[in-house]
Amino acid sequence: MGLGGWMLQEPYMLQTSGFTVTQKDIRQKISDLIGDEKTEDFYNAWYANHARKIDIDSLKAWGFNSVRLPMHYNLYTLSIEEEPVQGENTWLKEGFAMTDSLLNWCKSNQMYLILDLHGAPGGQGKNASISDYDITKPSLWESEANKQKTIALWKKLAEHYANEPWIGGYDLLNEPNWTFENKSENGCDDTCNAPIWNIYKEITSVIRTVDKNHIIFVEGNCWSQNILGFSGPWDDNMSLSFHKYWTPTDFESLEKFLEIRSKYNIPLWMGESGENSNEWFRRAIELFEQNEIGWAWWPMKKIGSIVGPLTIVKTPEYQQLLDYWRGKAPAPNTETAYKTLMDIADGLKLENCTYHPDVIDAMFRQQKSENSIPFTKNEIPGIIRAVDFDLGVHEIAYSDSDYMNTGVNRQTGGNRGGAYRNDGVDIRLDDGLKNDFYVTKTEDGEWMKYTVYVLKSGNYDVSAEVSPGEKKGGIQILFNDQKEGLTLIIPEGKRAG
Repeated sequence: MGLGGWMLQEPYMLQTSGFTVTQKDIRQKISDLIGDEKTEDFYNAWYANHARKIDIDSLKAWGFNSVRLPMHYNLYTLSIEEEPVQGENTWLKEGFAMTDSLLNWCKSNQMYLILDLHGAPGGQGKNASISDYDITKPSLWESEANKQKTIALWKKLAEHYANEPWIGGYDLLNEPNWTFENKSENGCDDTCNAPIWNIYKEITSVIRTVDKNHIIFVEGNCWSQNILGFSGPWDDNMSLSFHKYWTPTDFESLEKFLEIRSKYNIPLWMGESGENSNEWFRRAIELFEQNEIGWAWWPMKKIGSIVGPLTIVKTPEYQQLLDYWRGKAPAPNTETAYKTLMDIADGLKLENCTYHPDVIDAMFRQQKSENSIPFTKNEIPGIIRAVDFDLGVHEIAYSDSDYMNTGVNRQTGGNRGGAYRNDGVDIRLDDGLKNDFYVTKTEDGEWMKYTVYVLKSGNYDVSAEVSPGEKKGGIQILFNDQKEGLTLIIPEGKRAG
């Protein structure tokens, strides 16, 4: 599992996309509002609360065996612009201390830790949010000083962790996306990608002077998808890594990577995936397992999102802050803004997050069984919420017409309401008087299955609370897979109950 958002804040994880592009922008917005000193307080709390031993203990309990750490270089060393002596490297304690703590938590759970340079000196991609790339300064690819600092950082990390058996390996650069041939800016049409393969070879060479134990993971251009120019492994202990998002979950989607594996006898690692529905998760993991490809997911937690194991709760005050930054609300005073941000930082703690058992169920139990199981204990007599349908595979626990996003024909899918759980059924939050969740956007033929516990035998009245649609419709309630059951007719434009 990837700990996205801990050391490097990508704007979409904080719902600041649209008015910030990078972590630097986020920090500047915060500093403009509450000042540098309080901003430092916020980031100290963010780092302290985002990843703790309880998080790693939980990952182990859920079934994960490794952690991928997305590192920002600026927690380990100064930028080239900040160095007192140009060409030298000032090492910072903070990043190493954070990594040491994480490694200790992984050790205690017998989990591997993979170090991933998510934000390299200068930034490694035109997709600036991923690596905190500042377009006003030279990138990794435009500065020899940034290249040398990147190489030196990896040597320092390898030297520090050379004899640690629970370090799983070194993911040298996350998702490079840069054209070296004046083609599409993210490098998707480049044919050689020589600067990427060359810097990997240089980094590998210096790592091997201090560490001959750990795996070297390398990724192609175009967010890891463009592997043209790769001419085979240059080290006896290395792996080609790729990421997978919003694509079909079929053999053809992996074919070019499998061909490279077969041609060069090099292991594959799917180092990052997620941001989709549970059914896509289930099918993608099944695909990786069938093809003997190790995998890591992304991310463990983010603000107001159901697509990971944990949701950081978005408070009303934080929404007001977002609205202010979008120009839709008045500015909060300093103390209110500070409290809002510190409350969000406190909300990072696992015990304050919302846990999504449906995500974990899809990733692990559903790999072994297609049987559905109860999402919660629905009892009769009682009220059964429509959103509490069973956990399980699509077409067994539920059926929905657009249940995952494969990127085919620009179609999207999943829970279009974005609330409560990550299955394909569309669920929204009614933030009115009831403040509860409801199923919405129901289409012909869609259904949900519920396991119920009848506390006392007898005859029961059944009713449903349903909002009207544009056309006359109906809901059919079947018991124990009967072919016929109760039908509730929903008149056009009226409320049925």
